[in-house]
Amino acid sequence: LNSLLWSIRLAIVASSILVLGLTWVAIGLTFGTDNSESWKLFLTVFVGILCGNSIGFATEYATSYTAPPTVSIAEKSYTGPATVIIQGLGIGMLSCVPPVLCVVVAILAAHALMGVYGIAVCAVGMLSTLGVTLATDAFGPVADNAGGIAEMSEEVSDKTRDTTDSLDALGNTTAATGKGFAIGSAVLTALALMNAFADAVGLDQVNLLDEVVLPGIILGAALPFVFAALTMLSVGSAAESIIYECRSQLNEKWERGAPLDSQKCVDICTTESVKEMVIPGLLAIFTPVVVGLMIGPRSLLGLLAGSISSGFLLAVMMSNAGGAWDNAKKYVGKGMLHPENKHPKKTDEYKAVVVGDTVGDPFKDTSGPALNILIKLMSVVSLVIAPLMTTNGGDDPTGNWPKNRWWHGLIILGVLSIFVFAYYTVIGSMATLHDKEDIDQKAKTRKNAKEMQNRGSMGSLKSLEGKTIEEGAKVEEKILTHREAKAPTTV
Repeated sequence: LNSLLWSIRLAIVASSILVLGLTWVAIGLTFGTDNSESWKLFLTVFVGILCGNSIGFATEYATSYTAPPTVSIAEKSYTGPATVIIQGLGIGMLSCVPPVLCVVVAILAAHALMGVYGIAVCAVGMLSTLGVTLATDAFGPVADNAGGIAEMSEEVSDKTRDTTDSLDALGNTTAATGKGFAIGSAVLTALALMNAFADAVGLDQVNLLDEVVLPGIILGAALPFVFAALTMLSVGSAAESIIYECRSQLNEKWERGAPLDSQKCVDICTTESVKEMVIPGLLAIFTPVVVGLMIGPRSLLGLLAGSISSGFLLAVMMSNAGGAWDNAKKYVGKGMLHPENKHPKKTDEYKAVVVGDTVGDPFKDTSGPALNILIKLMSVVSLVIAPLMTTNGGDDPTGNWPKNRWWHGLIILGVLSIFVFAYYTVIGSMATLHDKEDIDQKAKTRKNAKEMQNRGSMGSLKSLEGKTIEEGAKVEEKILTHREAKAPTTV
């Protein structure tokens, strides 16, 4: 894996050097190289590239399955899935420290060189290697799907599966690295947009002790948690529907020999994903509108500051923790925890890290990346509605919000509340796709019949042939009762 990682590292470093060279040429042709402003602009781009690469290397260390953080998660599998979850959360929280330090230093350096404009240029510098980072990010799902195909195919050798597992582990690391770049650039971009919003509404400075600023900061800090919770609950709801669909189809196949239809699972997945994203989308768009119109631009500025701060930390924690959990599963599955065991995927330790990976997938693939969208979308919406929070349509900016306009935001809040209530009511009435109790009962009977088959109870199986699942359950109950009656009594 180290050789694969070094190939990715060299590509990122080479693209960074190439960007710096082309940046110097572009600045020289545009502004010349004999003035201090050109040097400051070049250094600002350099700071952005250095910050992005530093975040990438820190993320790589936190998620690579050959590094100590991920190995520590795998070693916690000796004591069960609970300690795997605890260790993963701890590693994810600690992994927030390096990106925070990098972004803080980048903001201070860029502002010292070029002011607020320098922060925006620094974000551009961080994204200047997007071609390589985006390719490394896309590598993860491709390798993951290749591993899934190899695992399902009976014609593929074990050596090929080991190769795809290594590529999949690398893909988890590169995907986390790409998310680190995206999160860091999102913070810098949102900060520049927040400054643009403050200029648009005429706020030169804001007092943190103001009676509307601090509540805005607290409310903004809570929004990423609400957004992440909604997306994770959506994943859980969709997964439950797919599981019951699979159980239902397996029951039908066992009872009547019906063929399996994977298209139904795909339909459920796509339908649930669209259906469950309506409320988080409304939250991201209309929260700045409601806060800005009801309380004013100062509170909205605090809202943006709070959401950027907590959203950045939460996104980094979720992405890195999810990647570390996934690679801990790869570490155990490849037999690196028990080299002497020829079947590492059949151990209790592997079952424990699979639980961690199941928790980590919505962390790193759903909620973590979605917080980037929340941060940037709220900043853009705030900048767009800035003229509504000034006098004369933006020609006369003022920091004092007229008190007689709060009802505009109240009306929007009321309409949104009614819509959300009606939406969840309709969705709740449509949510029952399966009879869960009936499916569970049939699945239990089907599993018991398979266990009887594995034990060689051919007579019992013959008594179940040609019967429905309900009739099979009654026959099975009689068989078990008869066995218990014949069993010897012990004291």
